[in-house]
Amino acid sequence: MTAEPTQPTPHPPRPEVPVEDFRTTRWTQVSRAKADSPEGRRALAELCHAYYEPVAAFLRCELRDGDAARELAHDFFANMLAGGAIAHAEQERGRFRSYLLGAVKHFLSHHREAGRRLKRGGGVENISLNDTDAGEARSVADAGVLSPDAAFDRQWALTVVARALESLRSECAADGRLEFFEQVKPWLTGDAARGDQTALASSGGMNANALKVAVHRLKRRFRQLLKAEVAGTLENPALVAAEMRDLFAALGS
Repeated sequence: MTAEPTQPTPHPPRPEVPVEDFRTTRWTQVSRAKADSPEGRRALAELCHAYYEPVAAFLRCELRDGDAARELAHDFFANMLAGGAIAHAEQERGRFRSYLLGAVKHFLSHHREAGRRLKRGGGVENISLNDTDAGEARSVADAGVLSPDAAFDRQWALTVVARALESLRSECAADGRLEFFEQVKPWLTGDAARGDQTALASSGGMNANALKVAVHRLKRRFRQLLKAEVAGTLENPALVAAEMRDLFAALGS
């Protein structure tokens, strides 16, 4: 007698969480980061770690040299960690993304001006940050294809998606569903073909319809977490929909 396909263990969907409940993230961290205290330094260090890649992507496109970009990105965040740039961040400016891009542009401008002053002073050989050495320059996919601002936005979007995905992974691990998360992750990121879901259901002894429902619920939760991450970088919750559109546009660039 043929055994009936195994049904996945029922798991109640998480309750809908209003986006406003996630407002205590990036801008709250910025406020804390301004304080000269252990809590402030921890908040600032986490901000720097979270958004290093967008800054580095912008600098790679500006400098066309991966090593120089990484070095300057470290200098930029070292300046932030020293309490320099972060003191000028104001929540009323709206998007943390816009603040960070403006801050790194300002930092790069000062860095270039310092180089020009050094060159004018004489006695020291100055290497222009705009020079490209084909033998040493790092191969960067975005360079020459995207503008520096677009490269920043695209990496920003990838960073936000990665953070939301990691939050979902942590939730699934806490619920004992880490293996299931890893199996269906390609459908969350758009890396799987349609027919693969049927193969997964078959290999796991699942009912195909039950698997579709479980994947749909996980996708919905992922979108909630993605909106939460976006909302945390905004001063005004009314901007969430527009910022989500910008995020998906950046991913498609």
